[in-house]
Amino acid sequence: MPFHIAIPELNNQLKEAIQYKIDQKAKPIGSLGQMEDIAMQLALIQGTLTPELNNPVMLTIASDHEICEEGVSPCPIEITWQQCLNFLDGGGGIGLFSQQYGLDLYVVDAGVKYDFKPHPKLIDAKVRRGSRNFLREPAMTITECQLAINNGRRIVADFHAKGTNVIGFGEMGIGNTSPASVLLSVYTGLDIHTCVGPGSGLSKEGVSHKAAVLAQSIQKHGISEDPLVNLARYGGLEIATIAGGMLEAASRQMLIITDGFITTSALLAAHAINSRVVDYVCFSHQSQEQGHRKMVDYLGGQPVLDLGFRLGEGTGAAVAYSIVEGSLALINKMTSFDEAAVYNTANDDIRIED
Repeated sequence: MPFHIAIPELNNQLKEAIQYKIDQKAKPIGSLGQMEDIAMQLALIQGTLTPELNNPVMLTIASDHEICEEGVSPCPIEITWQQCLNFLDGGGGIGLFSQQYGLDLYVVDAGVKYDFKPHPKLIDAKVRRGSRNFLREPAMTITECQLAINNGRRIVADFHAKGTNVIGFGEMGIGNTSPASVLLSVYTGLDIHTCVGPGSGLSKEGVSHKAAVLAQSIQKHGISEDPLVNLARYGGLEIATIAGGMLEAASRQMLIITDGFITTSALLAAHAINSRVVDYVCFSHQSQEQGHRKMVDYLGGQPVLDLGFRLGEGTGAAVAYSIVEGSLALINKMTSFDEAAVYNTANDDIRIED
């Protein structure tokens, strides 16, 4: 039986009332652009004219990847665990931006080749010490993949029970642009050679080698009609964990904020399991990794920011959260024409009454 998680439809019966409330703000209609769209999305997700953002959480989910044995990344895998420790100390881009923009950062060990000591901001969800080299064998067994998905679901459910209704996803894992590239190809049907980029700094020759390795992997294992099988064959433990977390968040009517290439590959997997998940997603930014635009276009998303980011970790999601907060203020706090004693004339000019 295919893996499935139920996700409720958005409450579109409120759409007209929400739009009216936004349009009555003291501004020309549509003049705040995408912030108005985000305000609409928040209200639809929560089914109310007065949405809230409560206890925002950032989950940076980490794992290692044995596909690195094939020379697809210029970086040593030890960076994964070293950066996780850095994040736990409040360092790195995600440590800084989570603090700056008011998100509660947690690091999730989904499959790092390192034994972490207990830490109040570390969540142990290790399935195994890294995903397997999928040039030679599937990255995960079906059981391992389901366990990672269910770990993501459990983590998000626990935060929801504590009052969280908005959650950002980031990742850490040397080599994880390789599984992300393959997932882009197998879920969308795009040729793998158009999905591969330099990741953390490959040369032109390195990118060509990476594409060849990934093409051989797809030829070896094939493409299944079951999205879970594809995720198990080619994904990473952090990607599967994120996918499960996204599905659970949508099922609980939480706002999901994606980051870049890797977290959007997890969204592709979640979307293949239940396409309704994208209704609950805010696409935080446009990554410089060239395959990310293809992912966002396929999913029908509209990135909030385009700042040239290609760091990962959840940094784009953290920065975009400030825009989400502004969109909430727009719908809840911005004065209306009536409140400001500002009135539209017949020709849509605005005059202020003395």
